Amino acid sequence: MTPVIASTISVSIIFLATILGSGLVFFFNKNFSSKLNDVVIGLASGIMVAAAFFGLLVPSMEESEVQFGDFSILVVVGGFILGGLILFLMDKLIPHFHKVSNQEEGLRNTRISQSTKFLFAVTIHNIPEGVAVGLACGLALANPTEAGYMASCLSLAIGIAIQNFPEGAAASIPLLEDGFSKPKSFLLGSFTGIVEPLFAIITIFIAQFVTPVMPILLALAAGAMIYVVMDDLLPRTRTSENTHYWLWAFMIGFAIMMALEILL
Repeated sequence: MTPVIASTISVSIIFLATILGSGLVFFFNKNFSSKLNDVVIGLASGIMVAAAFFGLLVPSMEESEVQFGDFSILVVVGGFILGGLILFLMDKLIPHFHKVSNQEEGLRNTRISQSTKFLFAVTIHNIPEGVAVGLACGLALANPTEAGYMASCLSLAIGIAIQNFPEGAAASIPLLEDGFSKPKSFLLGSFTGIVEPLFAIITIFIAQFVTPVMPILLALAAGAMIYVVMDDLLPRTRTSENTHYWLWAFMIGFAIMMALEILL
């Protein structure tokens, strides 16, 4: 397998998983139960945290050590914090709505419906995942003789695809409660995932020209993904009575991503 084929597969599966997950709307008439919801959140959180560490931060540290030497700590830490800051600014500027907490964020805009703002929230938090896959693929394409980078690209994409499946359902099924038909809920849920391959492709293209700053970008993507977990996923479990369901799902999600890194 070549890095080009690996990149094509990686970009494709992250979107396909969202589409398949959104398709679950045809088999449900209401949202997930609280226990199943906590399992989904825990699994997604574990995978994203592990993906951020193994797929992004570790390569960032390795590359920055080679390129920046004694300044590598500033590159990795600075990029990580910057990634979180960018997501924070997007949260403050783009109107969006969190269904679970019943909270609106971003600039006020009464002309946008809550359903649309909910889709904006899901879409915003899908962007870092697309960028992460794009950077991992870009690193593999820039180093075609290094099999480790290609394996990291594939494992990261597979991990994100696994968590995109329930995430697609979590985007489409709640729309039923807002009066949308199942076909429309499916299309809107699938649409939230299109930003991932879109940003992945854009990032792959850009990565070919910014190889010297790749360690910064990898750390930035990791910071953005951790921010999403802390800002959007963990708050959903604060009032949950199913703490251990979430905890063990997180452990399993992290273990899945770790196993993918070892196997690939």
